[in-house]
Amino acid sequence: MCWDTSSAFTPVALALRGPATRKIVRTLGDAAHLLINDWPSDDGEEYVAAVKACVDAITGKISPERFREALLLAADEAGIAALTVVPVGVTERRPDLRSAVPR
Repeated sequence: MCWDTSSAFTPVALALRGPATRKIVRTLGDAAHLLINDWPSDDGEEYVAAVKACVDAITGKISPERFREALLLAADEAGIAALTVVPVGVTERRPDLRSAVPR
């Protein structure tokens, strides 16, 4: 079982309500804990799919990234804001906006 695997798992930050207001999910173990202990509702269709996907990812039946997609759908269903976390030092190539502005 791969509880703490983070390979190919892009971290996601979730803004929850209540005592556990902000969580960063980096591993399948983080996700399992969040879904079981801190999720605001346990009766949504996407929530149930995310729990199953988490178990499937832990047992190696699906990729961690595929689970992440299910987690994001469950977050959307529950009205939880989600942001992709970009580690410090990782830069993204962006177009130079100055060249796109007419002078």
